[in-house]
Amino acid sequence: MAKTRNGIVAALDIGTSKVVCFVARIDGAGLRVIGIGHHAAAGLRSGNIVDMEQATRAISSAVSAAEEMCGETIREVIVGVGGGQPASHNQTLEIQVGHHEIGERDVRRLLSQVHLPAETSDRDLIHTLPVGYAVDGSQVLEPRGMYGERLGVDIHLVTAATGAMRNLAVCVKRAHLDIADRVATPYAAGLATLVQDEHKLGATLVDMGGGTTSIAVFYEDHLVHIDSIPIGGGHVTHDIARGLSTPLADAERMKTLIGRARARPNDEYDIIDVPLIGEQERTTPNHVPRSILVGIIRPRIEETFELVRSRLEASGIGRLAGGRVVLVGGASQLDGLPEIAGEILNKKVRLGGPLRMAGLAESLAGPSFAGCAGLLIHASQQVQAVSQTQNPPVEAPAGRFGRIGSWIRDNF
Repeated sequence: MAKTRNGIVAALDIGTSKVVCFVARIDGAGLRVIGIGHHAAAGLRSGNIVDMEQATRAISSAVSAAEEMCGETIREVIVGVGGGQPASHNQTLEIQVGHHEIGERDVRRLLSQVHLPAETSDRDLIHTLPVGYAVDGSQVLEPRGMYGERLGVDIHLVTAATGAMRNLAVCVKRAHLDIADRVATPYAAGLATLVQDEHKLGATLVDMGGGTTSIAVFYEDHLVHIDSIPIGGGHVTHDIARGLSTPLADAERMKTLIGRARARPNDEYDIIDVPLIGEQERTTPNHVPRSILVGIIRPRIEETFELVRSRLEASGIGRLAGGRVVLVGGASQLDGLPEIAGEILNKKVRLGGPLRMAGLAESLAGPSFAGCAGLLIHASQQVQAVSQTQNPPVEAPAGRFGRIGSWIRDNF
């Protein structure tokens, strides 16, 4: 779990396109961001590390910038897990408690029985999230203090590929940092961006990064499903570069400044200048209508959300996912993208960003930084739980999750 040193916690979000480090102070007044650093990512592809040396340098640069801003030395970080193809598994456990009063020790003994399924031998366990308790087969909101013969729990497990997690750990270690905790990035982004009713009634968070698009479904205040697709904003940039024979840097600029996912009536008459690959000195301009750029961008965006829809349908989680989608991540800011998402997913869609975080500048409170902000919120929740109980916290406190537990048993 996350620990604080003088009330200081640090979060590190290592993405395909950028590495972000937030440092915050947790005290009686709550959570306040005091240091921020970010650097262009290098050595990563589709969320996974492909060059250890480059990735380590990018991590060190981001952390150093945050240290300089807050005047603190960072020794350990909470790391966001975006690579390694994070996936969900559901499990039901039960123990005998002998008709005595159920206490914290019984709950911990029950949760200690968690085990990875045989087919996940090459995966690391990232989260163990209780989503429903039962006493003698009856769903309960809070088992502690009750009496019964059998105590059961429905568990939601989140795993990621072991190789990817080891590479991540080595890079963080080479940057002279220890990992205090690992948190699935879309889960963290949901903590930062979803409002209370979305957590309660059901919502799907779609985190569109540079190399991956991650999915997290929340229902009854719990994460109930997670998945990822190896397509992100970087793929749109490469499509533009290939389609218009333009350098990648210019393709990224066009995507960000004038690109959009949905055509407008004047696109045929709106002319843009496209530099060509290999041109040293431009003697003749290369002009094309914006409609060509939109025609390159839209198919990739449609493909992404069609894959999101198919993954949700295949998981059987659609009923819990609700009618609400929240988009985060740098790639989600493309003009017209929420409308395309709404049409394909047949849900109400909004663009999200970190909510109510003191010390976070408005320029950094957008969709691009939701994951790192959520890592701090996760740390703050753990610190608060420890201060209340003076015991290591169960990762997900008991709540109104009886219906989720029933759904898991009925469907898995």
